[in-house]
Amino acid sequence: MKRDDLSHAVRQQLKRLPPPFEAHDGVVPLPPPEDGVVLTSVLKRHSEANAAFARVQTLAAELKDPYLISRILPRREAISSSSIEGTNSTLDELLSIEEIGDAEATDAAVQVRDYALALDNFIPHARKEKRKIFTTEFVEELHRKVMRGDKEYKDKPGDLRSRVVWIGGTDIAYSTYNPAPPEDIGRCLEENMDYMRCEGLQAVQQDLIVRMAVAHSHFEAVHPFRDGNGRVGRLLLPLMMTTENHTPLYLSPYIEAHKGRYYAALKAAQQRLEWYEIVGFISEAITGTVNELVATREALQKLGELWRARRKFRAESGAFNALKLLPHYPVLTIKRLAAILDISIPAATQAVEQLVETGILKERTGYRRNRVFSAPEALSIINRPFDETPILPDAADA
Repeated sequence: MKRDDLSHAVRQQLKRLPPPFEAHDGVVPLPPPEDGVVLTSVLKRHSEANAAFARVQTLAAELKDPYLISRILPRREAISSSSIEGTNSTLDELLSIEEIGDAEATDAAVQVRDYALALDNFIPHARKEKRKIFTTEFVEELHRKVMRGDKEYKDKPGDLRSRVVWIGGTDIAYSTYNPAPPEDIGRCLEENMDYMRCEGLQAVQQDLIVRMAVAHSHFEAVHPFRDGNGRVGRLLLPLMMTTENHTPLYLSPYIEAHKGRYYAALKAAQQRLEWYEIVGFISEAITGTVNELVATREALQKLGELWRARRKFRAESGAFNALKLLPHYPVLTIKRLAAILDISIPAATQAVEQLVETGILKERTGYRRNRVFSAPEALSIINRPFDETPILPDAADA
């Protein structure tokens, strides 16, 4: 870490690291700022993000659907956030192990599944408990849930780190940033949680987007765990939105698609306290995510119309109702379909057979029992690379 890369205020926070790294300094980050953040250079992006927030709130109210697309959103979040850290799985793999279990799943898929389940569990909790959930104990529990399936993690999941870590470079001599020394982690993390509970001047001096950006970059500067900090830090973003009565947006797919600018914005905030850089990036992420979300919803609605044109489904039949379910469960078993629609196994089997006949579902296991079916046309829309236009099947196929 080069001292010349740090602003004067950050250099004032340098502290010698413990042996065997006593030749190097770590940064004990200042508490997150509670006063206003100057946004002049990113004001347009910030305003666009607030407009996107309002657009999503209106859409959610109209659809009475707080998740907007469904359980798929947190699963894409889990895949992208994990991929940023080098843990790679696919949406197909994740959805499949949720249907048939993880006996044959890769370690990476299990870790991604744990991340998705953490979102499933903690989003409702955040909606109920609001900002008071933000405590050191809560962050430790998040880390415990997210990292429990990582067989290579060398510490106990949920425990604050007791050793030196650094960011960038394979050796501390070539690092770009050295987070807080172990003895300062507890206090610095508590300052982060105090800020996220929004009990100070930031409640009136900063809006949610600014607080999300500042809290995230400060959390990453503290780096409270040996590994998994990025995943936990990004997990906190939709939780912050939820505690403020906003529909949670999942920003990791955008972040993954723009990793270079993400890391540059974090570096500017952590090394030079240039908070506006990370506010600008998070603003872009919000706007881009909302645009992507709306495009996906519209494409799935059009796909549903094409599906319904392929044959005359009896109103409220199992197959008819399954069509509405497939954007939420594009990979599923007959047992899952029967449970969700509250119909018998024979009725669910008949529904699936009809959907297979029309090419809407395809059997993917080749088994006679415990078969898994997928809706590839829906998956191609949901799972497309970020910013790509959804591709619908030709109407002639209907």
